[in-house]
Amino acid sequence: MSAELQMLAWSIALGIAHLLVNAGFMTAQRGLRWNAGARDGTPEPLTGVAARMERAWRNFLETFPLFAAAALAVQLAGRGSDDTALGAQLYFWARLVYVPVYAAGIPYLRSAVWAVALWGLLKLLWALF
Repeated sequence: MSAELQMLAWSIALGIAHLLVNAGFMTAQRGLRWNAGARDGTPEPLTGVAARMERAWRNFLETFPLFAAAALAVQLAGRGSDDTALGAQLYFWARLVYVPVYAAGIPYLRSAVWAVALWGLLKLLWALF
């Protein structure tokens, strides 16, 4: 299996872990009854780490479809290289680091880690042109 597809598989696993961590913090703050219920109405806004995990999850959802499409396109087009493998690895590892950095509320480091993930994504995209 190519490095791009391996990183795609690991990124899917990361997404599932991200979802579960976010759900755990949300449930801890809003309660099991809210989580298991119909969720009608407007809940109280999340605060602290739970709010940061929600924002980090939404940020993952913004970039992951682009990464998945790029990784698959590189594979299907036969454009994989050491550079695209590095790009996929940069995306995955930066997204992995992003979660605890965002949870800790470290502002500039969080943005730098996000930029590394974006750089990895762009390396995949550039290979397609």
